[in-house]
This record gives sequence, structure tokens and C-alpha cells, in this order.
Amino acid sequence: MEDGLVSEDDILLRSEKEFHDAAKRNDTNKMRELIGRGVHAKVKNKMNRKALHWAAGAGSLDALHLLLEYDTEVDDMDSFGMNALLLAAWFGHLQILQVLVSSGAKLNSENQKGQNLLHCAAQRGHIHILEFIMEDLEDVSLNRADKSGKTAFHLAAEHGQLEVTEFLIGMGCAHDLKDKEENTALHLAAKHGHTEVLQKILETGENTNERNIDGMTALHLAVDGGHDECVRLLLEARCNVNELTNRNMTALHFAAQHGFDRVAKLLVDAGVSLDSVDANHTSALHLAVFNNCYVIVKILIDAGCDLNIFDSRLQTALHIAAEHGRHNMAEMILIAGVNLRLLDKVQWSAAFKNMKHKSYFILPIFPLIQQGKTSLDVAARGNHVSIVDMIIRADRFYKWGQDNVNSECDALGRTLTFRQDHQPETQHIRAIIWKLATKYLKPGEWKRLAQHWRFTDAHIRAIEHQWTGTKSYKEHGHRMLLIWLHGLLIAGENPIKGLYEGLMGISRMDLAESVRQQANADPVSQKKCTTM
Repeated sequence: MEDGLVSEDDILLRSEKEFHDAAKRNDTNKMRELIGRGVHAKVKNKMNRKALHWAAGAGSLDALHLLLEYDTEVDDMDSFGMNALLLAAWFGHLQILQVLVSSGAKLNSENQKGQNLLHCAAQRGHIHILEFIMEDLEDVSLNRADKSGKTAFHLAAEHGQLEVTEFLIGMGCAHDLKDKEENTALHLAAKHGHTEVLQKILETGENTNERNIDGMTALHLAVDGGHDECVRLLLEARCNVNELTNRNMTALHFAAQHGFDRVAKLLVDAGVSLDSVDANHTSALHLAVFNNCYVIVKILIDAGCDLNIFDSRLQTALHIAAEHGRHNMAEMILIAGVNLRLLDKVQWSAAFKNMKHKSYFILPIFPLIQQGKTSLDVAARGNHVSIVDMIIRADRFYKWGQDNVNSECDALGRTLTFRQDHQPETQHIRAIIWKLATKYLKPGEWKRLAQHWRFTDAHIRAIEHQWTGTKSYKEHGHRMLLIWLHGLLIAGENPIKGLYEGLMGISRMDLAESVRQQANADPVSQKKCTTM
């Protein structure tokens, strides 16, 4: 076969590639044959790697001895700055390393990352190489840093090499040195979730609250990576659970951001500040809702977090739930009790936004400035109908609670819900409500009923925001009646009586009597309307 190039992507001839492969598999017979055919022992591939590199990396001792007869340039580096000595340390081939040292290899050589023998062996976990380096080689600096500022100790911690970590500690390495990102070995072990290494470093008494260039402690990094056991270790070591990053983030912010609920529970149990806000005035609750982390929202609410904190957009967590249609979270927040009157950021008119030079003295000439929105407004604007209805139910429930402070009604507790009622025992009254809204109420009458029952203008606007066509009023009326029914059931009142009185209040006596008759016709109804 013609001895052409191996491929268009390589610069080796086929015979030269065969020579490299033979060196890798320690086939000295094939190597001698190829040398006899004129193959040069120092030939390099496109990565600037020659047979000596392959033999050293593969641990091919016989091939190495043969190559040293023809190639004495043992310090040649490939495209990554790796020479034969560094490759032997990287792959853990002690005999190769010893032969190369005896052959005069440069002991202080470094690759492109500035990593020396110690760095290469440490990150790969080759303890026998490290022992040889420290015991038999001279002038090896235990704390020498590579170009990223990492020592062998940093690299061992970063790559989870427990035995190497113990060895370097025993050799007296510095524990508190920082790399160029100002990370200590403790930071790196925590960041990558190396629990056993982290435990070993903690035993040295290392400061658990050291901050890196971003102001992050080992706890922040452990939480950011979702490493539960590392978090537990650091908390047991009494680290500051409320330490802030440069952006004022606590560890809880990171847990909420990524949805790490087990980590969040550990932090809450350790006393982390529930209501701390970051540089954007965002709390962990805001982040948990935005990232749809239901379990974390529950953990925070159960722990008593402040539901009314606003972020840089002046939005509460409920605003965010309403904006993004987070139904379950919205209900959880509503049940916990939240201020429904809070407004988000003011929306300026387009004309004002486009002005190059803004001044508050000229604001009166812009009458189209829009006021901020409540969570109800936000839900309506996003067409999240079920959330709109839940918020209105909650608002009416809060008002009922204020008016009935001494009530013995058992509406509170785990049975409380602001979702649409689907109980079998209310099926008959719901059927009546459906007929009333879709067949009998005229356009506008549902609003009169709503006003009679003290629905606010904001409630009515929010319901009316939904548009399904020219007969939208039927859907609006049905939703309003179901919301009203929810309140009556909570108050323990007779819905038939309330419906009768409401229809009488808007002068629909005909409908009032018809509804009364239909309701009383139900043989299983527990609340017949006999006296109205």
C-alpha cells in the first residue's frame, strides 16, 4: 500500500501513524521494523505529539527505552504544553517518570496552564507519583500555583482526590491560599460536591466564611451546586448561614433559584434569614415563585416568610404568581394571607418614555400615565381567569373575616381553598347558578347583582376583562355567582336564601321566585328556602 497521508486532517504518513500506534501499545518489534524502513523516531503529528509522548502517556516502558536510543529531546512539548514527563505524571506511570528523570528530563517543566508535575499528579489522584516527587526530587515547591492561581492542594480538592488531600495536608501545604478567583480549597471542594474532601479540609480548622471574588462562601457554592451533604457539613461547622455575596444574595437565594428544596429546608432549619433581599430587592420567595418551585414556596410560607416584600418592579410574590399563571402557588400565598392592595411599578405613558430629557416638573402634561397594578390586575391582564377568581374569593374572604372577627366558623385551616367548588353536595345549586347566568340574566344584570353583594369595581373589572365574544356577559355572570357562592359556603349561610334576596334586590322578583322553587325541588337539599 502506498505510504500516503493518514487523512486530510493529519500530517502523518501511514507508516508514521503506525509507528506512533506501536509506541502506544509497547510493540517494540513493529517500531524497529518501521525505523528500519526509514520512519523517523521524532516525527510529530498535528498536535505536535511524537512517539515519546504516546509511550510516556500509555506507560509503554519498553517502547520508551527504545525511543530514548533515537530521541534524546525528552522535554519536547505537544500543543497543550505537555512533555513526556508531565504525561507520565498525569497518567500515573511511576516507572516511566523515573526513567525520564534519570534521562535528564527537566523537573520544573510546566504545561500551557502553568501546571507542573505536582499539579498533574494531584488532580489525577496519583499518590505514588506524589510520594516519589516529594521524597526523591529536589526543589519541588509544595505551594506553587499554576496560571489560574491553583496549587496542587486546590486541584486535589477541586477534583475530589481524598487521598491526595490527606497527603498534602500531612506534608504541610498551606490550607488558606486563594486562586485568582479568590477561591480556597474549601470553596472548590464545596462547589463540586466532594463531601469527604470537604470534611478533611474542615478538620484543619479552615475559615468557613472566606469569600471569593464574587463574595461567595463555601456555603453559597455548595448550595448553588445542590450538594446537600456539603451544605450539611458546613452548617454543622457553624458557618455563617446569612453571609451575603457581592450581590447581597444569601445561600437561600441560590436554593430558591435552582429549586433545591432539600437544601432550602436545611438552610431554613439552620436559621437563614427568610426575608433577605438581593441587589434587585428580590427575596427567596420571589425566586421560588418565578422558577415554579412549589415545595420551596411551601417551606418558606410554613416558616413564616414575609409575603408582602416587593422586588425592584415593586412586585410581591403574588404579582409574580399572577403574571406567570402559577395557580397552586397563588392559592398557597392567598391562604397564608397577603396584602392584595399593593401596587407594582408605575407604568409611564409611551410619550413620557420616549422623551430624551425627563423632568418631574413637566409630568402634568402627560395625563396618560398609568398607575401601578394590584396582583388582581396583573392576573386579569394575563388572562389567568382561575387566578383572578381565586384572588377575588380571597379578597372577599379577608373582608368577611374582618367583619366577623368573633365568628366561630371553621373556615380557616387546611380545608380552606379559593378554588372553584366541585363538591357533590353543591351540585344542585351550581346547576341553578349556571342556568341563571346563561339563560335568564340580561346583559348588565350580573354587575348589578355583584354590586348588591359588595363586589368592588376592581373585582368587576377583573372579571369583565375576559372576552369570549358578544355573549361574554354570560361567562362573567357565571364566574361572579360561583365566587359569591364560595363566600356564602364559608360563612355557613343559606345560598338559596342569599340568591333569592339578591334577585329581589335588583328587582327580578320573577327570577327570585323561580330560583326558590327550583332549589326547593331538590329532594336532597339541606337548606331549603321556606322563609324569605
